[in-house]
Amino acid sequence: MEKKFFEQPTIYVGEVNINVTDLKKSITFYKDFMGFKVLVEEEYKAVLSADGKIPLLTLEQPENVAPKEARTTGLYHFAILLPTRGDLSAFLKHIIQASGGQMRLGASDHYVSEALYFDDPDGNGIEIAHDRDSSEWNWSDNQVSMATVALDGDDLLAETEEGWKGMPTDTVIGHIHLHVSDIEKTRRFYVNGLGYDVVTEFPGALFTSHNGYHHHIGLNVWNGVGAPTPTENSAGLNWFTLNFPDEDALHKTKINLEKVGASVKAEEDYYVTEDPSGNTIQLRLN
Repeated sequence: MEKKFFEQPTIYVGEVNINVTDLKKSITFYKDFMGFKVLVEEEYKAVLSADGKIPLLTLEQPENVAPKEARTTGLYHFAILLPTRGDLSAFLKHIIQASGGQMRLGASDHYVSEALYFDDPDGNGIEIAHDRDSSEWNWSDNQVSMATVALDGDDLLAETEEGWKGMPTDTVIGHIHLHVSDIEKTRRFYVNGLGYDVVTEFPGALFTSHNGYHHHIGLNVWNGVGAPTPTENSAGLNWFTLNFPDEDALHKTKINLEKVGASVKAEEDYYVTEDPSGNTIQLRLN
């Protein structure tokens, strides 16, 4: 993992906030199975961290919570980016041992990264990955080569003999991937408004990034063009943050978002906006 994609001057995803239907059950999953540290635990909310300091994931159980809704906009998955391939190898061993090989698991080689896919107890999608060094990424005309091919699981397992010891302290949110309702409206918001670059396109999907990363935000219409926004109390995404390097970059983005017709609301120390599909984003200083 190269820190330049998750520090100044890059605009990157800092934290993800999701609804869950049973907070205690979810804390057990994310703390005991995934290996996060619990920074804050309240009756209906828990804040999780890898290093014990920086929040990466917040779990909330809203009043009258409902199960995750199908065929809506919102979270496809969030990606937990581990520092090394050895870390991913140790986590794969952990999954196999902890689940007895029974956990429903996806595994892909994306050329730029290797990744494992699974769901939390509420069906919130999780990717856990490591990046190949950026010197190995192939770029042409400002587009990065990405694909989904079979992961060599045996080779990954052979990477280390170490066991899983919980989230490494340098773990970050690598990216977030969202269901949206309209690709072109989405493109305008994320490119003209937020200032992200489209670095790869697939049928019905855009992959966008800042400062030369392979992608900080993925966007797709795979739940259907015109997919509705989920209800507020259902399991799934509440919001995610984008971390900005300085006041100038944040103010410029606010103006550009307003130019594309997005509402930007000032809170005490951050701004809140929504993309055209109802996905909420907090714009914060790093």
